[in-house]
Amino acid sequence: MDNWKIYTKTGDKGQTSLIGGTRVPKHHIRIEAYGTVDELNSFVGLIRDHDINPHYKDVLLQIQENLFIAESLLAKDETKTVMQLPCLQESDVTLLEKEIDTMNEALPDLHNFILPGGHITASYAHVARCICRRAERIIIALSEQAEIADIIIKYINRLSDYFFVLARKLSLDNGAADVLWKARDCKE
Repeated sequence: MDNWKIYTKTGDKGQTSLIGGTRVPKHHIRIEAYGTVDELNSFVGLIRDHDINPHYKDVLLQIQENLFIAESLLAKDETKTVMQLPCLQESDVTLLEKEIDTMNEALPDLHNFILPGGHITASYAHVARCICRRAERIIIALSEQAEIADIIIKYINRLSDYFFVLARKLSLDNGAADVLWKARDCKE
């Protein structure tokens, strides 16, 4: 069996191929979209590698699999390929909502904005939330130029909410409190 080479040299001039073969510059908004989702996926793996509740690890693995699906859907040139790819489903969004609701039941009510921090694992979840929000912005911008399935935007939107609540829950699980933001009095 031949070893698959990781380098192809086809991108040496600043272009890459979408699924379907269309060549685009590596700075193309579609590449930005799925590249940012890939970055998010890497951070989810980092959170999953921490010493956290095994249930969270299972959910995070499902999230990583769904993010990989989203990446492939964002990388597909709809006009050039008939390749059947896996899809995100409404049940994937529902799972996030159920997880958010379950975690929220254990959390104290929130009456202030919170600052990222409190525990290293919670901080990583906050970083994931920020990357998720950036991915959402890029995907929405892409959707103004190309057809993007609504479920991708919905899933990414709900996922950022999930990471916010997960960060709070990870702080609680590790005995750390939310870091509350206190508005500065502007009177001098």
